[in-house]
Amino acid sequence: MYPAVTVLEALGLDKESVLWVGSRSGMEEALVMRREIPYKAIPAAGVHGVGLRRLPGNIWKLLRGVLSSLRILREFKPDVLLFTGGYVAFPMAVAALRRPSLLYVPDIEPGLALKTLAKFADKIALTTETSAAYFPNPSKLTVTGYPVRPGLTDWSRADALEYFGFGAGLPTLAVAGGSKGARSINTALMKTLPQLLEKIQVIHLTGHLDWEVIEANAQTLSPEQSKHYQAFPYLHEMGAALAAADLIVSRAGASTLGEYPMFGLPAILVPYPYAWRYQKVNASYLADRGAAVILRDEDLESDLLDQILSLISDRERLSRMSRAMAALSTPDAAHKIAEMITEMADVPERDGRA
Repeated sequence: MYPAVTVLEALGLDKESVLWVGSRSGMEEALVMRREIPYKAIPAAGVHGVGLRRLPGNIWKLLRGVLSSLRILREFKPDVLLFTGGYVAFPMAVAALRRPSLLYVPDIEPGLALKTLAKFADKIALTTETSAAYFPNPSKLTVTGYPVRPGLTDWSRADALEYFGFGAGLPTLAVAGGSKGARSINTALMKTLPQLLEKIQVIHLTGHLDWEVIEANAQTLSPEQSKHYQAFPYLHEMGAALAAADLIVSRAGASTLGEYPMFGLPAILVPYPYAWRYQKVNASYLADRGAAVILRDEDLESDLLDQILSLISDRERLSRMSRAMAALSTPDAAHKIAEMITEMADVPERDGRA
């Protein structure tokens, strides 16, 4: 979602010239509407690996999604379409076959949905050059980098530390599990918190699923420990956490390829183990370039404490990792994608809708 929001910001279109088409459930609609972007939902469902019992119903949802998409296209009449992946984009891609479209690929390795959408797209924007190996038609490809969301870099380190009530005398660790959370990371961190808080201060972005447990655990900390610990189920000011941190522990979703480089933020990456290997590929890309280290999910409880303390106490190594991460930054990614969209939309001859 965030790459698309960022590209919209770079395009600078009036709200009435934009329509966001998304799913009927989840956080997407709320986050988009919070930005006052017009939103319409369509039925959609995945078909890969869902099992024979669910397959007929999911196919029916996709067909209904195509019909809904056709109605939306007739009413809105877009000049160009931007896809950022997921099965919810498939019905619109089918319905919009005769309209210019651009696909942005956030992760290094595209999933089945993205590979399918790539067959419909006129142009494809990639986060890294290594993604080109997954697409058969190089003439469609442009490496743009990852569009970092608006306002993320507005924070200085001093302002960010003040926002969390932290001082500059202790190293700062950020721990993030995504908007829903990462239970294994949360559990491992809770078991090590008392020892960590003797030496560092911690910003903990828990996600909503474990918030009650995290909140109860925080009540067991001593007053001295509590001064060095801030936990949030969700943080809209993510830029503050990234600016304040000397090191971050997180999953290895696509945003790590753009947001961490923008801040030169060294990372301990814990790829999500129960899905296809997208996160492992993302993590390996950063680790191979000296910007991150990889910790397996099954090793979290045994190794997390030692890994954090080892890295955060080695200022020279952290500095090398920071430089390696910053070298991967692509601050103009959103504008590159916006320029591609503008060219495809042929704005002078059309009404500038996207």
